[in-house]
Amino acid sequence: MPGLRPRLPESAETEATSISFLTTENSTHMQQDFTLSAYDYHLPAERIAQQPADRRDNSRLLVLDNDSKVINHRRFADIVDLVAAGDLLVVNDTRVFPARLQGRKDSGGRIEVFLLEFPARVDGSGPTRATALLRCSKRPHPGSRLFLDGGLVCTVIELLADGKARLELHLGVSEDIAQALSACGQVPLPPYILRQEGTTAADRERYQTVYAHRPGAVAAPTAGLHFTEALLQTLKDKGVNLATITLHVGYGTFAPVRTEAIRDHKIHAEYIEVPAATMAMIAATRHSGGRIWAIGTTTVRALEFAARQQRHGTPVAVEGWCDLYIFPGFAFEVVDCLITNFHLPNSSLMFLVAALCGRETLLLCYETAIREGYRFYSYGDAMAVVTAKATASAG
Repeated sequence: MPGLRPRLPESAETEATSISFLTTENSTHMQQDFTLSAYDYHLPAERIAQQPADRRDNSRLLVLDNDSKVINHRRFADIVDLVAAGDLLVVNDTRVFPARLQGRKDSGGRIEVFLLEFPARVDGSGPTRATALLRCSKRPHPGSRLFLDGGLVCTVIELLADGKARLELHLGVSEDIAQALSACGQVPLPPYILRQEGTTAADRERYQTVYAHRPGAVAAPTAGLHFTEALLQTLKDKGVNLATITLHVGYGTFAPVRTEAIRDHKIHAEYIEVPAATMAMIAATRHSGGRIWAIGTTTVRALEFAARQQRHGTPVAVEGWCDLYIFPGFAFEVVDCLITNFHLPNSSLMFLVAALCGRETLLLCYETAIREGYRFYSYGDAMAVVTAKATASAG
């Protein structure tokens, strides 16, 4: 049944599956790497996690040795055994904000407002505005007001394409935007989480990483959901270093790929901030022979984008819109190892992971995970792509 965590098969803790024969793909297989339908797989509905694991770090972890192409099955807390002293873990510290708002139009009809970005004050102190997706029977007119549950009032400034609109939120100059949204909004769970009770109070905690500090995402960087404060401290005590980036996951993360030739796909842009200190820690880790672990595909995109903005010499901070598209054939400059969840079929996130471990290898990992009863997607289990030595260039 959806929401129940399956028992770990008794043999799974020690089972190792060899898939080294996949390292000699022929040219036909390589051409399929760029074909959308080659990333399809069948997932039984009961494998889609509807609730998080009982404890964050008690989720399961499929470990792929990216050198030998051997799979092992662990618990996420065992990540401590995989990350070595001197390695660097880089996490995404974005925070999901309550982007889903319910209310009524000034005509009385019901409306759902899904904020596509964290609202911002014009010129820092002016009106508070945001772009939103409006779901209602009839679109409101520019200038009309929306009366949202919790007391928040908005004015429609401009209607945009695809059901979107520019809104002005009626907030005082000194009123805290995050607190105002928290009082009236809901955490926007992904559309494949289907519950009669909808979003619960527990989701406000569990659909955030423990290190989420910077509001701006409409979806969680889900690979990080498995970490606890205690687990992070254990890693630090072992000599593992921790660095942060910020990538505000946007609504585009749910957008399907519509081109059969994946190289023709236009990736959505997302706002990132990569501190100079993080780039400096990467350089120091590389110099000492440590590995760079990206916690989640969002971290991969941010780090590889930032590496391409660096110049020889002092590491510099990178801030702006990231539209880096990673698919097989991509030359990684930073990331050695990856922690990630299991992704939707035919998604750009699958392309990214395939770029690191190989498409056929990835699909066999997914086939194995389904057979072994792993739970998929945002509240599901995790996968680690691990290489024994630092192999990416210093960038």
